Amino acid sequence: MFDQSYFECRVEWGKRGAREAAERGDITIVVDILSFSSTVVSAISQDALIYPYPPNLDGKAYAEKIGAEYILGRNEAAVIGKATLSPVSFNQSHANNKYVLCSLNGAFCSWIASKVPALLIGSFLNASSVAAYANRLRKELNANITVIPCGEVWNEIQENEDALRPSIEDYLGAGAILNELEGTKSPEVEVCLGAFLYSKHKIKELIWECGSGRELRMKGFKEDVKHCSQINRFNVVPVLQNNCFVDALKIEKG
Repeated sequence: MFDQSYFECRVEWGKRGAREAAERGDITIVVDILSFSSTVVSAISQDALIYPYPPNLDGKAYAEKIGAEYILGRNEAAVIGKATLSPVSFNQSHANNKYVLCSLNGAFCSWIASKVPALLIGSFLNASSVAAYANRLRKELNANITVIPCGEVWNEIQENEDALRPSIEDYLGAGAILNELEGTKSPEVEVCLGAFLYSKHKIKELIWECGSGRELRMKGFKEDVKHCSQINRFNVVPVLQNNCFVDALKIEKG
């Protein structure tokens, strides 16, 4: 049986990994660099309130129910100047507003793992902040930590093929966080961490040229790729409370 339970820090891929982390009761850090987790971190840095929601349910109806704005796709929202899944679309004008954010990967993993002792969002943008907060929580809650690189979803899946497309941006983002986590580390963590340490001097170049980065650039969102590859741009830690991501550090300050 595949198992990392002997170790305090684990790394698991995608929705299956999120479910297993939830079943174990681990502190869970969701990493979806392009772009869910980077968007949540950027939005929280502007004091927006983000409600993750799975794309297979009616997010528009949910947004209407809670008095929130449903975040549209990048192209559709850009035309009318609204906040989007693009992390650079958020600014101070969005402070204290509620937004429902759906995505195939990060939002879905967040939904699956919503009942864990603490659900955090991590990215390159807040790697040190989220790791430091998770280290404190691990001691307070006496719980282990699982980092979830979400990966992407393959297009045009054929019969008997897996939907998960592992992505280096999420793997390296997970490694940036794992690099600063305390506790015993599984072999899977050690390899992920090694990938980040080997690559950290050229993260921006790798994210720019990787398959997911190229895909986003070809759609006209090169500024998203540049933004999401910045390490420790923000000192914020999105934590899920009452179905909403808020900044754990501001809550601590009162």
